[in-house]
Amino acid sequence: MKCPYCGSENTRVVDSRPADDGASIRRRRVCDPCGKRFTTYEKVETIPLIVIKKDRTREPFEHEKIEDGVMRACYKRPIPIDTIEGVINKIEAEVYAREVREIESKEVGEIVMNHLRQLDPVAYVRFASVYREFKDVNTFMDELKKILK
Repeated sequence: MKCPYCGSENTRVVDSRPADDGASIRRRRVCDPCGKRFTTYEKVETIPLIVIKKDRTREPFEHEKIEDGVMRACYKRPIPIDTIEGVINKIEAEVYAREVREIESKEVGEIVMNHLRQLDPVAYVRFASVYREFKDVNTFMDELKKILK
């Protein structure tokens, strides 16, 4: 690590601890030639994830879209917000755990539905009705019958 004061590469770490955000490491360093101290932060580099939409266009994966869909599905359901946030984090972790650079929106939707099916049947059907684009009541009833089995 180069010293920001003198440019020397002869620096060393004198203290390491987790940063306030919990997602990075704060390191205090000292430059041996000039004796100045400075702080650096080390963070895990995530792979940018691209979602392939139904129309084959591509866009960056967005946590907010998952959060919005799950929150809408759980609207006015007796589910604690901490539980909902935990499910959203599990969904995102499962998506990233696939370690791919591109993922189809269909796969993301299936992951969301699997988690909602376990969380709450009404939230699951709400999400499925939008995601699977139910065309009529019969399609809706077929999905309900699957849940009731």
